[in-house]
Amino acid sequence: MRPGKPRKDRPKAKVREEKRTGGSKSARPGAGKKDREVARKPNFREERRDNRRPDRPEKRFDRKQSAQDAVAGKNSVVEALRAKIPAKELVVAIKVELDEKISEAIRLAKNSDLPIKELPRRAIDELTGNANHQGIALVIKPFNYSEFDQIIAKAKKPMMLIGLDGITDTHNLGAVVRSAAAFGADGVVIPERRNASMTGSAWKASAGAAARMPIAQVTNLVRSIEDAKKAGCFVIGLDAEGDAELSKMNLANESIYIIVGSEGKGLSRLVREKCDLVVSIAMQSTVESLNASVATAITMHWVATERSK
Repeated sequence: MRPGKPRKDRPKAKVREEKRTGGSKSARPGAGKKDREVARKPNFREERRDNRRPDRPEKRFDRKQSAQDAVAGKNSVVEALRAKIPAKELVVAIKVELDEKISEAIRLAKNSDLPIKELPRRAIDELTGNANHQGIALVIKPFNYSEFDQIIAKAKKPMMLIGLDGITDTHNLGAVVRSAAAFGADGVVIPERRNASMTGSAWKASAGAAARMPIAQVTNLVRSIEDAKKAGCFVIGLDAEGDAELSKMNLANESIYIIVGSEGKGLSRLVREKCDLVVSIAMQSTVESLNASVATAITMHWVATERSK
């Protein structure tokens, strides 16, 4: 190509320059079409908000309440109210059918000056952990635990204390509390971790005994054993694989601290090592173990019988 001759493709440099700099948005085909469509698109959310009835304020559920303990279901709520379980409020679903049970629950709540709140079913689902609440639930107050040292200080002599090691079923806990009250125990001790606590279900299973029986929740069950020994207690571990049989023991007239392990795992290693003696209940069948609450009741009955002689 001879110098000085104009190039035919020189205008392409301008095109390349526009591509490099990005050019104008309006120069692109279809530019602004999406923006125009967005501008024309109606805001249905705004319309729904504007069309809402002003006389019906939006109801919101307090999610903090979902962490609270609650008794769910018509029969359970009525039984809890009859047992006078300490409660914060009665929760009823909006537009729930007022049958005989729900009407009775509302009447009992009013007689006890208990607040009654209406909530959407979704909110009651969250409150009860998606239990079959049937449109009604009773929010329970936090249990008022006793201090372990206070239980020892107020206990009669010889004392009888019950400790639970790994009992995770609330019905078992409630049944133990009920038996402890029936056979004259001075208190029940439960650890904070890996053990059931005094929920509404435990209250219900105790049949009201939880209101009379001192219950301590301790951070360390092993430490409570050490403190009980300092107070003069002989510590007995109750396990299916015990070193001796309960009926052959001559300890009823001493202050004792009975530790009960779970039906499946038994006593934990550290707790077992701290016990003065591990005993078992003799059985004449092929059953490997007893339910924890049943085994505890048998042991306390044996102690109460021996002390009455």
